[in-house]
Amino acid sequence: MMRNILLNRGAEKLEYEIREIVKKAEQVEHFGQKIYWENIGDPIQKNAKIPAWIKDIITKLVQDDRSYGYCHSKGLLKTREFLAAKTNRVGGAQITANDILFFNGLGDAISKVYQFLHPSARIIGPSPAYPTHSSAEAAHASMEPITYRLDPDNHWYPDLEDLYNKVKYNDNIIGILIINPDNPTGMVYPLAYLQRIVAIAEEFNLLLISDEIYSNITYNGARAYSLAEIIGKTGGIAMKGISKEFPWPGARCGWMEFYNRDVDPDFTRLCEILEDVKMTEVCSTTLPQMAIPLIFSDPAYGAYRQKMNEDIGSRSRVITNILKDLPYIKFNETYGAFYNSIVFSPGVLKAGQTLHTDNLDIQHLLEKWTSGKPLALDKRFAYYLLAIEGVCVVPLSSFHSGLQGFRVTLLEENEALLSTTFEKIKKAVINYCNSLP
Repeated sequence: MMRNILLNRGAEKLEYEIREIVKKAEQVEHFGQKIYWENIGDPIQKNAKIPAWIKDIITKLVQDDRSYGYCHSKGLLKTREFLAAKTNRVGGAQITANDILFFNGLGDAISKVYQFLHPSARIIGPSPAYPTHSSAEAAHASMEPITYRLDPDNHWYPDLEDLYNKVKYNDNIIGILIINPDNPTGMVYPLAYLQRIVAIAEEFNLLLISDEIYSNITYNGARAYSLAEIIGKTGGIAMKGISKEFPWPGARCGWMEFYNRDVDPDFTRLCEILEDVKMTEVCSTTLPQMAIPLIFSDPAYGAYRQKMNEDIGSRSRVITNILKDLPYIKFNETYGAFYNSIVFSPGVLKAGQTLHTDNLDIQHLLEKWTSGKPLALDKRFAYYLLAIEGVCVVPLSSFHSGLQGFRVTLLEENEALLSTTFEKIKKAVINYCNSLP
């Protein structure tokens, strides 16, 4: 035993089932089961092809010796100036290059925000929650995350009454998080809902945090409004990046934009501390920062992004056609990002439901996974779906939600494989729910 306490109590709150279920998938794969990976939002893993013109830009930058060196701790000035001008063109909040701070991916940015808040200061976020946010927020407070409800019976829109009451009656809440478009539901916040959230923030003197990593990935007629457009006079932080949009997840390149940073001395100090901590790390990755203005301003970019969005929208309709009339579930169409969260109807899942396999090795794995301590019913279904049909999804209970269901992606570019995967899910739902407990 260590001579004294080693870990912060908040370490127990760090959970990431999106990756954890991969360990189980690898065990199933070892026994010959083909795996259909629906657990993680990596377009490259799902056969996305980076166009030659983007590769040409990066190839030329690799020949530039400056791409191998440190950059300014806040990020390349030229890139920050480009991004500030891009934000200012949408109207609303106006920023300068000094209001932008680069990180090694949004995961880095997210952990830094919560790390330096007072332990009693809470950020309320949506539920189902994205674990990188909810786990980091819970870990900093050494308590369960505080969330407001997204309503599966109303297009996954936020329950504004629930949000208002939780803010009103919990003085520890100092900020509101939105993820727009949302992960894991694929919902895009309507403008009227965003305006109401801003009004709540103004009434209770809260800061706003908007994760906008998917802000330019919308389809089926939707449009995501940025925080800069609607924030008014409230202090706010927008989180942006290139992992999903270019897509270039391996670049680990994201940034924060600070809005109205002088509106409150405490918020001003938070922005300064985030800048200070980045200086202790020297800087974020240089090469992708050099690429950002060149890729965004290339004449091919607009048409490229539009085609990518249309393709995701097309895949969303394939999934809708397979699952929309399926008994046992609540199904919502998606309009942004590339996820869908599917909810089981109340009472549908029961302990003891199964799917059959003749593979004794896989059967033994299932017995090991589902015996012992109590298991969330949707997690139990996800394990059977993985073991029997080979489809790897993330149970909705792992998104700090009381709902039972699972999250899938809209990323598979091979349409035949996409249809096969979701027909397998449909078959598993029917057989599992009809099995005798």
